[in-house]
Amino acid sequence: MHTFDVISLVVRHGYLVVALFVFGEAIGLPVPASLALVAGGAATASHVLRAPEALLFAISAMLLGDVTLYVLGSYTGWTLLGFLCKVSVNPETCIMRSAESFYKRGRAALLVAKFIPGVNTMAPPLAGSMKMPFWQFFGLDIVGASLYVLAYGTIGYVFRDFIAAITRGIQTAGHVVGIVVVVAAIAFTAYRIWIYRKNRVFRVVPRVQVTELAKKLQSEDAKKVLLVDVRSHGYYDAGATRMKDSIRIEPNNLAAEISKLPKDKDIYLYCT
Repeated sequence: MHTFDVISLVVRHGYLVVALFVFGEAIGLPVPASLALVAGGAATASHVLRAPEALLFAISAMLLGDVTLYVLGSYTGWTLLGFLCKVSVNPETCIMRSAESFYKRGRAALLVAKFIPGVNTMAPPLAGSMKMPFWQFFGLDIVGASLYVLAYGTIGYVFRDFIAAITRGIQTAGHVVGIVVVVAAIAFTAYRIWIYRKNRVFRVVPRVQVTELAKKLQSEDAKKVLLVDVRSHGYYDAGATRMKDSIRIEPNNLAAEISKLPKDKDIYLYCT
C-alpha cells in the first residue's frame, strides 16, 4: 500500500483508519501500522486530525490487540505462537528466536518489542504463555505502545512537507510503482515456495509414545538411551523436576550444547 493511499484514507476516515491499521498489526496481520502512524502525524500537522484524539485512538487500538494476544497466549500456550509463525519456514525456530529475544531482554522487552520485526506480535502471547502477571504486562505494554505511536507519529508530524513531496512523486509514477510492486510480490512468493519445498523435510519431527519409551527404559537397552530436557526458560528453572536420569541442555545455545551429547546413545528429547 502506497503512502498516498494511506494518507488519503486517514484524511477521509480519520482516527478510525489509524486505529484499524494499528490493531491489525498488533494481532499479526500484514498491515503497515507504522505507515498509518506517519500519515496520522502528517495529518495532525496539517490540522486534519487532533493530536490528543489521534494518540488515544492509536494507543488504545494497540493495547486492545496486545491484550487480546496476551489472553489467548495465557490459555493456548505455544499453540498460538505456532499459528502466528506459520508463515515462517520453520515455525519452531520462529518461536525459539522470539522467545530468546524476549528472555534476553527480560520483561523490559515489552518496552521495545514493537520496534523489532518478528518480536512485535510475539511478545504479548509469549508474556501470556509465561504467566506474566496481567497488570505488570499491561503497565509495560502501555509504555511500549506509547513509545511506538509517538515515534512514528512524530516522524509524520515533523516531516510533513517531505511526506507530501514523496506522495506527489508516487502519484506521478503510480503505474511504474504498481508494476514494481507486482513483480516484487511474484518474486517473493516464488522464493517462499522454493524455501518451503527445500525445507519441508524438517517439518516432520519424529516422535515416540511415552509407553513405548517407558518399555525401552525397562529393557536391556536402557543403557543405550539418553533423555534430554529441552524446555525453554519460561517452563524451566534450576530447581525444576526432570525425568529420572535425564540431562538438561540449553535450547537457546544448541550449537555448543549438542557437542556435549554422546555419539553412542539413542537420544530422546522432551519439552513442555
